[in-house]
Amino acid sequence: MMVWLTGLFALVALIYASVGFGGGSTYTALLGLWGIDYALIPIISLLCNIVVVSGGSYRFVRAGLVKWPQVMPLLLVSAPLAFIGGLVPLKQWLFLMILGSALLISAVALIVQPERMAPRRISKRMLLVLSGGVGLLAGLSGIGGGIFMAPVLHLIRWSNARRIAAFASLYILINSVTGLAGQLIKAGPQSLAEPAGQYWPLLIAVFVGGQIGSMLGMKILTPRLLKTLTALLVGYAALRLLWQGWGLM
Repeated sequence: MMVWLTGLFALVALIYASVGFGGGSTYTALLGLWGIDYALIPIISLLCNIVVVSGGSYRFVRAGLVKWPQVMPLLLVSAPLAFIGGLVPLKQWLFLMILGSALLISAVALIVQPERMAPRRISKRMLLVLSGGVGLLAGLSGIGGGIFMAPVLHLIRWSNARRIAAFASLYILINSVTGLAGQLIKAGPQSLAEPAGQYWPLLIAVFVGGQIGSMLGMKILTPRLLKTLTALLVGYAALRLLWQGWGLM
C-alpha cells in the first residue's frame, strides 16, 4: 500500500509543482481513499504542501514575480485564519464533511476555465474576505488554498498567469505553515511522531517530485487533461468522504 501511495504522491508533486501548486487537494483525496486516520490527514497534507512549494516559492520570489504590496494584504488575512483553523477541534464526521465539501468545490474549480470567461469585478474588501475564508479552510482541512484562489484571480484579471502561479505557490506555503502550527498545538508535538515514523516516504516522494517539477517546469499532461483527471479523482474522493461523514453523524 505504501509503495503505491508513495509513487502517486511523487507524481502529484511533480505535476503540481510545475505549475506552482502544492497538490494538497489531491493528497487529502488520496489519504482519504486509503483510509488514513482522519486526525493525520491535515498534518500529512500540510507537511507535503510545505515540502513541495518551498522550492518553487523561493524561485518565484528570486525571479521577481511576487509583488509584495499586492500580495501582502491577502496573506495577512489568510495566515492567521489558517492558524485558527488548525486549532479548531473537530469530530470525525464534521471533519469528513468539511473535507469532502472542500474537495467537491476543488473539483468544480478545476473544471471551470476562468481565463476564457469574461472578466469580473470583485471589490478589494470581498477579495480579502475570500482570502481569509480560504485560509480558514486550509487550516481545517489541510488544503493549501491555491486551488481556490487562483481561478478567482484569473477571473478578475488580477495579474498575468505567471504572477498568479507565483502568488498561489507562496499562498499555499504560508497557509500550510500557519495551519500546521495550529494543528500541532491542538494535537501536541507528538502528533508528528506517526507521520515522521510511518509516512516519511511520502515526504521524501513529494520532495523529489516537487523539486523536479519546479526546476524543470515539466508538463507531462496538457493543463486541460491534468485538471480533468484531477477533478475526477478529487470529486470521487469528495463523494466518498461525504458519504462516510454522513454515516457517522
